[in-house]
Amino acid sequence: MLDVAIIGGGPAGLTAGLYATRGGLKNVTMFEKGMPGGQIMNSSEIENYPGIPEVKSGMDMMATWPEQCQRFGLKHEMVNIGKVSVNENGTFKIHKDDGTTEDAISVIVGTGSTPKRAGFKGENEFFGRGVSTCATCDGFFYKNKEVTVIGGGDTALEEAVYLASICSKVYLVHRRDSFRAAPSTVERAEKNPKIEMVLNSSPDEVFGDAMGVQGIRIKTKDGIKQLDTTGVFVFIGNDVNNGVLKNDDGSFICDVNEAGEVVVDLGMKTDVEGLFATGDMRLSAPKQVVVAAGDGSTAAIGAISYVMEKR
Repeated sequence: MLDVAIIGGGPAGLTAGLYATRGGLKNVTMFEKGMPGGQIMNSSEIENYPGIPEVKSGMDMMATWPEQCQRFGLKHEMVNIGKVSVNENGTFKIHKDDGTTEDAISVIVGTGSTPKRAGFKGENEFFGRGVSTCATCDGFFYKNKEVTVIGGGDTALEEAVYLASICSKVYLVHRRDSFRAAPSTVERAEKNPKIEMVLNSSPDEVFGDAMGVQGIRIKTKDGIKQLDTTGVFVFIGNDVNNGVLKNDDGSFICDVNEAGEVVVDLGMKTDVEGLFATGDMRLSAPKQVVVAAGDGSTAAIGAISYVMEKR
């Protein structure tokens, strides 16, 4: 039986493995069907991770993490996990897609979330080359330039305000004439002189060349409008990758909120003893690598105490 099963090989999962094994647990396996690294591997430039002053791609930054995190005995099994279930004795069963199972005393889940795509032409082609879903990560690269934000919820408006502090102008494109965001957030955006509302409109096509995005065409009630911006930020929500925590009937083995985010306390503990959730899949996650790593270490420290007690 495993001491700890770690589901997901992003920054949270890798750090959890490092802390759990270095903390004295001998039988710890990280289940990640692909190469470890997580969603950040798709980022072209990262310059806000503490202790790394040079600008790096996500792939370059994560390159050394697996070796360090496996130094103390973390095992990596390249298999997809279908679900996690709770055994009658309070331990956990890890159900692999190859039909086999494995039991564990504790489980740390860090399967993340996936930003929703708007579905306009060129969005996938230019993702990471002008199309982004993270203003905190990529906004600085458009300092004193014009950018376009797609969306009408709290995140879209908050990120538009954030980008307005960096960029010369922000076009906020929303398909309706009213917003889903909190009134105070809407007021802040509407009063910002750098933000121009483009309402009752939707993205039609982003275009560019080998260097990246050159502009975006917007469908409006009067026809097509072209915005010559090199940065396009899409904020229309996230899909939480919480499938491993679902029972066969679609219910969850632990508490989640309406958005499907796993409810945890400050120790990353769920309402199920021995089960921890980390990174982008947990409640109120800021979706930053440094936070995910912190979540992983916090969960591992809790898992070590839990396993020691159960032994």
